[in-house]
Amino acid sequence: MARPAEAQPKLFFRIGEVAALVGVAPRVLRYWEDEFGLLRPMKTRGSHRQYRRRDVEMARLIHQLVEVEGYTVAGAKRRIVELHGQANPALLASDLMSLRDELIRTQTLLDRRLTARSIFELLPNDA
Repeated sequence: MARPAEAQPKLFFRIGEVAALVGVAPRVLRYWEDEFGLLRPMKTRGSHRQYRRRDVEMARLIHQLVEVEGYTVAGAKRRIVELHGQANPALLASDLMSLRDELIRTQTLLDRRLTARSIFELLPNDA
């Protein structure tokens, strides 16, 4: 028997939903994404953030450390490493995916630059 739609657990959350769940403003979540690198929401084609459950839990942990326990950002980073260990496979996999995406973007830019340079080299000098 199928469960009603509202009873099924959500897979993704919008930034406003996560902000409400954690108790911070959306701008704080965006700051934490840049500062910690542990929050990595997926982005839709329209660049809307979609947080997974692990992102929500990480945001709650960061909130606990920074807002409740009074850690600095650097101290919270160290504490998260202590709690989760440096070699967290899920974090390593997402780090590798981000690195791969960055390499693809860089290669694309290099290809475009080389193509543009090749075109200019074919033009006569007096053009």
